[in-house]
Amino acid sequence: MKVKVCGMRDAANIAAIARLAPDYMGFIFYDRSPRFAGGMDAASLDALPEGTARVGVFVDSPEWYIREMGARYELDYVQLHGAETPVMCAGLRDDYGVIKAFGVAGADDLAATEAYEGVCDYYVFDTKTPSHGGSGVRFDHSLLASYAGQTPYLLSGGIAVDDAGALSAFDDPRCVGFDINSRFETAPGIKDPAAVELFLKTIKNRAL
Repeated sequence: MKVKVCGMRDAANIAAIARLAPDYMGFIFYDRSPRFAGGMDAASLDALPEGTARVGVFVDSPEWYIREMGARYELDYVQLHGAETPVMCAGLRDDYGVIKAFGVAGADDLAATEAYEGVCDYYVFDTKTPSHGGSGVRFDHSLLASYAGQTPYLLSGGIAVDDAGALSAFDDPRCVGFDINSRFETAPGIKDPAAVELFLKTIKNRAL
């Protein structure tokens, strides 16, 4: 199972989490988020090891802005949390891996994934909130039984360190990992390295 640590922006904290070598590290370029990373020094990302992919998170941003941030921070993936179209996803996929996020509150939210089959590398299934993520609230994972697509996904939404044991046994071959954020923080944008390390060790050990 893969793990993405999202909502990073502080250079020292990025370096501390980078030493744990998560599979992905996420940086939020949505100015209404308390974890907005738009002013982050690009040199902060030099601490990331080669195996940690850089993910930029956007909400209804124009494509020029996504590409500008992509070039500035040498992003590997763009993660889209708004009403971005399948056509936009397909276009961005020429230059980046594309992750489309869906807020989930009911089965109808999972039906919306059908239009994006074949134009995204991954989906993220998160708790549906007006703030587009980072709520610390978990959605009902049994709703994922309604997901009929083949695109692999990361599970997000209110995941905490205590959930690692149960999540590592999550039984859906399309689930390739977990996206963690607010419940690992000591302050918005600042992750607790000890909590992240414990979660990573539990998930990786159980996946063997």
